[in-house]
Amino acid sequence: MISRFILSISAAVLLALSGQVSAQQFNLAPGFTQRGTASKLVVVQPDVELFSLSAGGVPEPRADWTAAAQKHIQGALAAQSARIGSSWVVLEESTVADLAELNDLHGAVATSVFIHHARPQLGNLPTKDGKLDWSLGDAMEPLRARTGADYALFIWIRDSYASAERKAAMVALALLGVGVTGGIQIGYASLVDLKTGRLVWFNALTRASGDLRESEAAKESIELLLTHFPPVSP
Repeated sequence: MISRFILSISAAVLLALSGQVSAQQFNLAPGFTQRGTASKLVVVQPDVELFSLSAGGVPEPRADWTAAAQKHIQGALAAQSARIGSSWVVLEESTVADLAELNDLHGAVATSVFIHHARPQLGNLPTKDGKLDWSLGDAMEPLRARTGADYALFIWIRDSYASAERKAAMVALALLGVGVTGGIQIGYASLVDLKTGRLVWFNALTRASGDLRESEAAKESIELLLTHFPPVSP
């Protein structure tokens, strides 16, 4: 399912590789600017998966790469404490039985936000009037009840890397004048108001570089993904 998902959005992502989310106003929901001083943030365990691209471009899951990436991302989030704020905790999947379903829901909504809001040229929705106006609905209620948090930070990342066979195919086809892409890094970060389910901040990262298998590179990816993250009010 995930492999088919990546293949289905690859064309859209390639169209968007020329730039990141263009301006800060696109990152915030109408009327939202910052978190309250006493607000509590829960960071949901990031939904991350890494793939190797076969010679034919088929993404093949790599559990070892994914495990390494998850470890590096946890360290990268810790390095962002000054930006995230002092009152936050990471929610592990074992803590909440249906956390995987919440991550799936966020992934689906975030993909829609990316296509219809962050990249309106791919599929603009006139009814949104260019505003960040999405919600995860009452599905967030159990998370709020379990954690007592005011906000939740969701992170969704898929990263792929060309295999040796893929690289060889890229070189061979390039000699014939045919361009073939390598790996793509796609990431979404969303801040959700757990009282309402409203997505109040969103950012996307789409590029043909980056490597979550390496600690320092993972820190750079998370730093970019959390650009313009809403601060806690002074």
